[in-house]
Amino acid sequence: MRMLLDTHAFIWFAEADDRLSQAATDLLSDPENSLYLSCASTWEIAIKTGMGKLLLSAPLGNFLARAFAEYSILAMPVLLEDCILYEGLSFPQSDHKDPFDRMIISQAIRNDLVIISADEAFDAYPVRRMW
Repeated sequence: MRMLLDTHAFIWFAEADDRLSQAATDLLSDPENSLYLSCASTWEIAIKTGMGKLLLSAPLGNFLARAFAEYSILAMPVLLEDCILYEGLSFPQSDHKDPFDRMIISQAIRNDLVIISADEAFDAYPVRRMW
């Protein structure tokens, strides 16, 4: 299965945080699955660490390099096609304004990926979410 990790799911997986559900842990640990992290998520993490709102176990570059190597995670760049899809999507929840989530949704749709996230807001969109 090809999976796109939501930002918090990636951090919790990489940090072995017990907030990650057992089902998500099992999915992400299965070597048969392909794991992707949007560059939008890495940007979100950089913003939050830079503002002091998020503390990682290592500097961002080291944290990402270790997690990507250890768990065979692939970076998913934000492409022009993702932005065009993002602009054209109908976003049913007016209170769901997170631009990073919206890009993850666009990328999951365009690349036919399952989103790994605890965030039930994704369920209002035409994507498959697992947790």
